[in-house]
Amino acid sequence: MKKLIMLATMAAISIPSIAFARDQIRIVGSSTVYPFATVTAETLSKTASFKAPVIESTGTGGGMKLFCAGIGVEHPDATNASRAIKKSEAEQCIKNGVTPIEVIVGYDGIAIANTKQHPQYRLTSKQLFLALAKQIPDGNGGYKPNPYRVWSDIDPSLPNEKIEVLGPPPTSGTRDAFLELVMEKGAKTFPQLAELRKSNKKAFKAAAHSIREDGAFIEAGENDNLIVQKLQANPASIGIFGFSFLDQNRDVVQGSFIDGAEPSFESIADGTYGVSRPLFFYVKKEHVKVIPGIKEYVELFLSEKMSGNEGYLVDKGLIPLPDKVRIENRQNVLSQIGD
Repeated sequence: MKKLIMLATMAAISIPSIAFARDQIRIVGSSTVYPFATVTAETLSKTASFKAPVIESTGTGGGMKLFCAGIGVEHPDATNASRAIKKSEAEQCIKNGVTPIEVIVGYDGIAIANTKQHPQYRLTSKQLFLALAKQIPDGNGGYKPNPYRVWSDIDPSLPNEKIEVLGPPPTSGTRDAFLELVMEKGAKTFPQLAELRKSNKKAFKAAAHSIREDGAFIEAGENDNLIVQKLQANPASIGIFGFSFLDQNRDVVQGSFIDGAEPSFESIADGTYGVSRPLFFYVKKEHVKVIPGIKEYVELFLSEKMSGNEGYLVDKGLIPLPDKVRIENRQNVLSQIGD
């Protein structure tokens, strides 16, 4: 991926400087990074002579599509992402003359949560795979449509309640991370699928990432507030969203134990809670010197004041990068932004 971004930088040399008629930063992308970006934007407008950036929650995939579409006033300056840019997206950026500067924000966990009106769930990756996979191993070397309707069908220790999981759409980075960190881990517990992963990674991903479409999994869009409302309407249901959102709504929702660990600031920071991932945003290098405030916005976001150990964003649920990594990341990004 770094090679692709380097190629984009080289390609950008031949693109003439463009004067933009816009004096306000425009940001799209991840709903998970959105709260952190919003706080940073509000702080920028209060402490500097720039208008507050306009931020739109489009989902990671949707944001990347908009971001990589080209340069100019009609295109966003940055995109938030709850996963790293994909090879296909980086190639699209290169094709359209966009040089993405990668900024690592910090860490976040993925919460599998339910309302406090219901007992807290204790689940494993294997159980979640069996609950949500479109097809599961049939025990004879083949596959069968998912037969499970209630949790106790999977394990008698689980509630005798209908499986209903509210989650993000395919354009969401949170969904991408959930598939990789939970569904793939659960799939690998089956020898048949573990062997498939060794022999044909593409086929393994297709099996591990295929979510059932019979009503057990419900796409709830990019609006995490809507998921919380639905969890309260149906206390037996489970929702999938970023830890930061769980942290901001602990009065009504609680995170499930996954593989023996509960999502918390400490368990994500020390790696005990395995369902966690880095968060990013990408800045368009071609826009830095022509859209006012981009450099200042990036500097503020990466400052100790915002994303350090005692920063404002920690109160919003962001888990900071380790000290050494945070300093190196800041220096690397600012060197690319330039004077």
